[in-house]
Amino acid sequence: MVSPGTGVLYTMAAGLSRGTRASVIAAIGCTLGIVPHMVAAITGLAALLHTSAVAFQGLKYLGVAYLLFIAWRTLREKGALAVEEETVARSATNVIVSAILVNILNPKLTIFFFAFLPQFVSTNDPGALIRMVELSGVFMLITLVVFIGYGSFAAAIRKHVISRPQVLTWLRRAFAGAFVALGARLAFADR
Repeated sequence: MVSPGTGVLYTMAAGLSRGTRASVIAAIGCTLGIVPHMVAAITGLAALLHTSAVAFQGLKYLGVAYLLFIAWRTLREKGALAVEEETVARSATNVIVSAILVNILNPKLTIFFFAFLPQFVSTNDPGALIRMVELSGVFMLITLVVFIGYGSFAAAIRKHVISRPQVLTWLRRAFAGAFVALGARLAFADR
């Protein structure tokens, strides 16, 4: 969660390109993207993803395609790291939907919840469902705080980046490369 993944990269790109408000909105969207994985783990649908090679592979390759799409748009200066002197308004809905997709299309997150949550909840506990929801809520809150931290840092250095075109070009390539690398890592991921 603290080491950069797709959500962190997306949130930082939002902070660099559009400032603090956009990074916070992206962090909220990435955190909301955790909800389907949490629900899948709590309801047992994650077990299907874990045991069904077709379901896992389908979600995995959708995620890979989306990461490659983000990388391509970033390189073309129209995507996650399209930076201009004046902050260009991008609808909060657009930022949130993109951020949610970043996390929804990551099957490893569902597997994480499937493997992680049950370790802290006894099967004999009558309040197991509530306990799993509480643990998921704590995870989401920590994720939100960490992502806002990354995004706020990126927004804080925004002026230094946009005033140096070579730095911006290097960062755009680095972010695109990171999205490609994460897509490649996801493509070769096993259940």
